[in-house]
Amino acid sequence: MSFATLLETQWAGYAERHQDRVNLILHIVAVPLFWWGAIDMLGSTLFSGLFAAFDGLLLIVVSVFLQGLGHDREAVAPEPWAGAWVFAQRLVAEQFVNFPRYVIAGTWWRIVGGERAYGPYGG
Repeated sequence: MSFATLLETQWAGYAERHQDRVNLILHIVAVPLFWWGAIDMLGSTLFSGLFAAFDGLLLIVVSVFLQGLGHDREAVAPEPWAGAWVFAQRLVAEQFVNFPRYVIAGTWWRIVGGERAYGPYGG
């Protein structure tokens, strides 16, 4: 599956898998934490060496753990992973594309405010 297809497949079921307010609040904290960790890992690896990248890796692990706790609260569970590579692709798709798109579309705000969303844009 191409990355573009993965993005659209994940997006198609995104709203139904992101309805719990606590999960969304965890995501609004954990996704930027993931970004910070990824940037730190990349910068540390390039400029300070591999050992310096461990703090960024720790931020990513904490972010994924928090998001996992949030996803456990959802009525509709994420699809099971078909291996480590698929997990990595889905993780990158959610962190850098689909969750930001969910927030920008306004669906995150509506659900946190108490509405129920249907479809990826919450329509």
